[in-house]
Amino acid sequence: LAVIGSQYRARTPLKLEDRSNMASLRCMLRSGRNAVAAVLRREFHKTSPAALQVTVRDALNQAMDEELERDERVFLLGEEVAQYDGAYKVSRGLWKKYGDKRIIDTPITEMGFAGIAVGAAMAGLRPICEFMTFNFSMQAIDQVINSAAKTYYMSAGLQCVPIVFRGPNGASAGVAAQHSQCFAAWYGHCPGLKVLSPWSAEDAKGLLKAAIRDDNPVVFLENELMYGVPFEMSEEAQSKDFLIPIGKAKVERQGNHISLVSHSRYVSHCLDAAAVLAKEGIECEVINLRSIRPLDVETIESSVMKTNNLVTVEGGWPQFGVGAEICARIMEGPAFNYLDAPAIRVTGVDIPMPYAKILEDNSVPQIKDIILSVKKTLNV
Repeated sequence: LAVIGSQYRARTPLKLEDRSNMASLRCMLRSGRNAVAAVLRREFHKTSPAALQVTVRDALNQAMDEELERDERVFLLGEEVAQYDGAYKVSRGLWKKYGDKRIIDTPITEMGFAGIAVGAAMAGLRPICEFMTFNFSMQAIDQVINSAAKTYYMSAGLQCVPIVFRGPNGASAGVAAQHSQCFAAWYGHCPGLKVLSPWSAEDAKGLLKAAIRDDNPVVFLENELMYGVPFEMSEEAQSKDFLIPIGKAKVERQGNHISLVSHSRYVSHCLDAAAVLAKEGIECEVINLRSIRPLDVETIESSVMKTNNLVTVEGGWPQFGVGAEICARIMEGPAFNYLDAPAIRVTGVDIPMPYAKILEDNSVPQIKDIILSVKKTLNV
């Protein structure tokens, strides 16, 4: 183009090759103008924005941040929750934003700071009491059960205890027997408590906000291995007013051959197993309990009446577990007559958790265990 321009300015005759290049250039410019005009005349294709990916850790952080901002009576206390941003970084940034009076580091004394939190709740505040792991809540179980759970009843309804006990629950990885218990059945056994067990980021945010606003003591069982897992979060869930009602399960996957009922991390296992089984023509309905107490028996019954088969999946021990309670409720209710085969429980093995990884893997439910139980139930 520089050559053509210089020749044009010098008014020297253009060679045939140059004239051809100039014609091509004019054609290209004309077609370019036409293309731009066509784009300007046409509306741009409008696509929906990509769904926001939020980890469970960040969803919990958002929930606490929004409730701390909304209600000055809310405060957080626990080991390393303030200056260290939490042992699992769930409370990241909250101490810098709200200060020492509302984000409080405590000594390593669960009985002590759980008691302080219960007393604060009785005095009109709304504490969030974090246990670094729910295994440590055994040090404070007298405060959780005798002081928090029973006071409303023992005061004839005069004294509410609006408190949330939260932290990681169940087996993690490589932390052996004393740090690997699931407390869903322990606390689910006790009247006066509400017990929640979220799976996804939406569960974590919506249920934690509902728990903080509830006037009853709530045990909020998270899972350490889920903290870093990202989930799509809907536009509705991004709202500061987003709440999930306590006591309502969610059907995560529709199916008509068998019902898989689970909570927390093992909902993921059920969905993975369902995806494998779907390739073999077996359609599993997957129910995410979300709430252990109160238990949404109606949703489970409706599913069983549709699929005629039931498998429960949990990480806790089998005896007197969540799955055992579900099976008993189904047997006692109208869905029992719809079962085509006995309900099966997939649980953790009935032993203290081993430390060795290969033994640990064989002590908690795996996807293959769920698939095997489904095929056994369906006799395929």
